[in-house]
Amino acid sequence: MRLLLIISLFLLPAVLPAAEHAPKCDAVKSSDHWSFASFFMTDSAVNYLSQRLGRTFIENECVSKFMHVVMALIVFALALTLTFLAVRRLRRKEDPLLPDEKFSPLSLFDMLFSALIKLMSGVMGEEKARYFMPLIGTLAVFILFSNLLGMIPGFLPPTDNLNTTFALGATVFVATHYYGVKTHGIGYFKHFLGPIIKWYALPLMLIMFLIEMISHLVRPCSLAIRLMGNIFGDHTVLGIFLGFAIPFIPLPIMALGLLVAVVQTLVFCLLSTTYIAMAVEEGHE
Repeated sequence: MRLLLIISLFLLPAVLPAAEHAPKCDAVKSSDHWSFASFFMTDSAVNYLSQRLGRTFIENECVSKFMHVVMALIVFALALTLTFLAVRRLRRKEDPLLPDEKFSPLSLFDMLFSALIKLMSGVMGEEKARYFMPLIGTLAVFILFSNLLGMIPGFLPPTDNLNTTFALGATVFVATHYYGVKTHGIGYFKHFLGPIIKWYALPLMLIMFLIEMISHLVRPCSLAIRLMGNIFGDHTVLGIFLGFAIPFIPLPIMALGLLVAVVQTLVFCLLSTTYIAMAVEEGHE
């Protein structure tokens, strides 16, 4: 789970300060809707951080959204705690291959990683699936726990914010090309030029390079927008039905939200696995 720390560090673009010449921020209030994290991120705390961080690069607005970072840290702490309990349980078992009789953190991770290894093996083979399991497994745990956290009243899913999901997509983007270069060396970039690498095919090579560059740059954006859009929509609908304060009315929406949380986790992991598999496949030789 060490990659969870790396993922949490990628959340920093959410609060990147702008240039020094930008006007300073006055007192601001958090633009996030209420959650239990509001007890920790009060208006005074938001105002303090906004004045220290300045303005965002893109919108050039005062930074006022921090709840997704707080919730991401909660998910990180929860995943770390469950991992510690699962490892302790595994070390105490006489036969590690036998499943637990009762539901436990160990059985939870066992079910999750068993499903992932089957999914990944169908895309890249079992050997590569086991090699990339730490990366994809960490993404799966973080995304699934983040999605499910939004189903609990009073909590916000970190994955309904584009800053979080883009950080996850950027992690996959960097990992894809890192392992591609690690596997094939500098020759990895030849596939950006198309199937014909000859001097007389230079115009075609340039066109193929442009198309491939656009295709690869769009990948993290598509991963981020797809995940954020689905979770944001589901969380918004659930909040509307909870606002009716009518017993049992939100239950069908919560059941649908559970399905969305699981499916979106699998979709993100499946696409990430496919991108990495395409980068490390032997066909590049």
